[in-house]
Amino acid sequence: MMLTSMTVADLLAAFRSAEPTPGGGSASALAGAVGASLLTMVAGLPKPRTASEEDAQRLGAAGARCRELSERLAELVERDSKAYDLVVGAFRLPKGTDGEKAARTESIQRALRAATEAPLDVMRACGDAIEQGAVVAEFGNANASSDVQVALELLGAGLRGARFNVEINLGSVKNADYVQHAREEAERLAAEAETNASASRA
Repeated sequence: MMLTSMTVADLLAAFRSAEPTPGGGSASALAGAVGASLLTMVAGLPKPRTASEEDAQRLGAAGARCRELSERLAELVERDSKAYDLVVGAFRLPKGTDGEKAARTESIQRALRAATEAPLDVMRACGDAIEQGAVVAEFGNANASSDVQVALELLGAGLRGARFNVEINLGSVKNADYVQHAREEAERLAAEAETNASASRA
């Protein structure tokens, strides 16, 4: 069964289990999905603080984008766990001959790249939602301002958690160019998210 098809109680039990998945990566994606969902809700509430049709369109577009991002992050809950399982499977490959060793190393590196891209995608989606949060914070119903702040906290936690997973996987990736590019992107996404979150709280 897919993680996001579970009941909340069963999903929490899965996180509590001694199995390595679902782990922190899936939890980060889930936090982001909840945050983006909250922003979608606030954007759709009646009595927004829009003074013009242009404002209303911006709020509507932000809500629609956050809905897309919530669905994307929900998919990443599952994808992150599967990526980790690929890494575990690659490490279990035979290594008795030189050929097996070479194939195992190649599989491990390929799996590590996949396990890095999943949390990078979580960072991208959370960062995008945080950017939309500035619009929702400005024009959404004032009575839901605390919901916006909770959403931003969840999205920030999702982004920061995903970055931890990016870094730990990059520690084993041998392609130096890829490592540099991924680290630079993760740093940029984190900085942009902090700037946008601060603007939303102003």
